[in-house]
Amino acid sequence: MSDVFVIRNQHGHYWGKSKAWVDGSDPRAVLRVKHQDEGINTLVELSAKDVTLRGEVMPAELGPKGEPVLEVSDTPLPQPVAEADGGADAGDSDSAARGAEA
Repeated sequence: MSDVFVIRNQHGHYWGKSKAWVDGSDPRAVLRVKHQDEGINTLVELSAKDVTLRGEVMPAELGPKGEPVLEVSDTPLPQPVAEADGGADAGDSDSAARGAEA
């Protein structure tokens, strides 16, 4: 029997306590639940928000420090959408300002 359960997506990322995907390099940041059904409920909620999500609730043993022993994902984490939009908006406002000057 496992000590805890964690949620992992198709990229090998884990659902974090901060409600964002993490790569598993810091096990303290990974959400862990004591009961599998709690993990399944969370996964259903996540899947309802992201239809492309392919996740699983998997058992994880706890290490000597009480943190889950996890395999770190090789896939880079996606960049937050706000940062990507911020760069595009800044470029648009600069070009609009140049148009107004002309």
